[in-house]
Amino acid sequence: MSSSEHNVTAMVIPSEDQHMSEYIAACDERRAYISGFNGSAGTVIVTLKDAFLFTDGRYFLQAEKQLDSNWTLMKSGLPDVPTWQEFLSKNLEKHSRIGIDPTLITAADAESLETSLKAKESHLVSLTDNLVDFIWEDRPPRPANKVFPLDVKYSGESHQDKLKRLREELNKKPYKAMVVNMLDEVAWLFNLRGSDIDFNPVFFAYAVVTHDNSLLFVNTSQVDDVVRTHLGDPVQIKPYDEFFPYLRGLGGEVDLSDELQVLVGDKCNLAIVEAIGRERITILRSPIADFKAIKNETEIEGFRQCHIRDGAALTRYFAWLEEQLNSGTQLNESQAADKLEEFRSELDLFRGLSFTTISSTGPNGAVIHYSPDPADCSIIQKEQIYLCDSGAQFLDGTTDVTRTWHFGNPTDEEKRAFTRVLQGHIAIDTAIFPNGTTGYIIDSWARRPLWEDGLDYRHGTGHGVGHFLNVHEGPQGIGVRIAYNSTALKSGMTVSNEPGYYADGRFGIRIENIVIVRDAQTPNNFGNKGYLKFEHVTLSPIHKKLIDASLLTAAERSWLDAYHAEVLDKVSPLLKNDTRALAWLERECSPL
Repeated sequence: MSSSEHNVTAMVIPSEDQHMSEYIAACDERRAYISGFNGSAGTVIVTLKDAFLFTDGRYFLQAEKQLDSNWTLMKSGLPDVPTWQEFLSKNLEKHSRIGIDPTLITAADAESLETSLKAKESHLVSLTDNLVDFIWEDRPPRPANKVFPLDVKYSGESHQDKLKRLREELNKKPYKAMVVNMLDEVAWLFNLRGSDIDFNPVFFAYAVVTHDNSLLFVNTSQVDDVVRTHLGDPVQIKPYDEFFPYLRGLGGEVDLSDELQVLVGDKCNLAIVEAIGRERITILRSPIADFKAIKNETEIEGFRQCHIRDGAALTRYFAWLEEQLNSGTQLNESQAADKLEEFRSELDLFRGLSFTTISSTGPNGAVIHYSPDPADCSIIQKEQIYLCDSGAQFLDGTTDVTRTWHFGNPTDEEKRAFTRVLQGHIAIDTAIFPNGTTGYIIDSWARRPLWEDGLDYRHGTGHGVGHFLNVHEGPQGIGVRIAYNSTALKSGMTVSNEPGYYADGRFGIRIENIVIVRDAQTPNNFGNKGYLKFEHVTLSPIHKKLIDASLLTAAERSWLDAYHAEVLDKVSPLLKNDTRALAWLERECSPL
């Protein structure tokens, strides 16, 4: 099956799945299959003669190793290297027909691409079949794992009330229906969870909500009577494969017009828009994303409780790791990560990890997205910095925590850099700011202590976190991405606080807690805006051996001592049966 048979001169193969998921299932790894490159970010363009892979600086080395001689690596971000979109509009010949699977590109991206192609009178062509699938002989089947209800004692709001809130939102405009295509939004809306994608408790599904009906399109083999009873009669369950045929008839069912439209989220794929008709659709940020971002009091208490339990597992792990290294045991990064997972797996309400553990020694810690290969990874060295970024999924919340340790004798440079990162972390933790402030505005507060030493880090300071959902959740975040300036931080939002510093080829430092935005009581209330603060829920010691106390202010010292007193108070009751871990925690939480 060739591209010429489909009358296209080039084919774009993106990394995404049809739900624009951050993490994807093996059956959707088409770009990895066709290119051999399995990094998480990249786009392939195949023409009748050539093949190009576009990826960013995190993956240049990996791509050079994995691509064979058929491929040209396009190093995105370097001078004179076009983006893949620019390549299509500038490097391909006039009148090119560029094939794409319309389920794998957002409608918004397709629209801007089509505009840029006009200069060369080229066109984007939506293909009814993905050409990669014709040649991928051993393609894994789509996962179809059991879906289960999340009890309202964990979610804090029934799915009936969530649907009611969504319909009230549709009434404001007025919209006739909403199409829900993001997997975490479907899971949140119906209080359902699954395990179709590693680390993300979601399942493959679409939903359509009208004023009268709620339809859930899911592989019916995944849904049992428990789920059907939970959803009740008002929610109709339809086969996953019937979603697009249903959309094509939606206009007749809900009486659409130019004034009465269907609402779709800004991450909806082009195929959804084509099925309903562009003139009948309004594309906006999903109201479900905004609802989901603000946690209710039940979810917030769940975050607190699961972080206390998580803190106990982390304490047991770091105490064990220190003892192993002191006794001269050789452990590689992957073996250590497995031990941490073992401690977590013994906790109440544990449902798996929330991402692959970043267990990194020395130079590997400087690779921001490093994860150890069990077959080929480094031995943890006592005289190197050890960075561990890990997290878990629990029925009552999701955790994501980074701690940086040195089990030997850190250098002055390492201590100074660690202290600057800690000062940035404290600056975010103690921040008070008026309603309407975005994470874009406060990002520099975490960097200021690093900037004093001419240091910085190349990632955001914080991302939203789902409640027993995806560990990376929008729309809010703290960072220099301009998108973060479009969402104000609001009471009930969760966000990570994770400044860092990375000395290439030598070491990495990151200190990460999850914090919850809460209302702040201030002596005044200028402009009647109301003020906000952060409440940290992560409970794990910050390594005092890596701190240069001469750099800390009195307020920073007292913050650290108070934080450690809180960790000891909340976590120690869970360690009654582990004397080694308890003794370690008492030592690490003593005043500076």
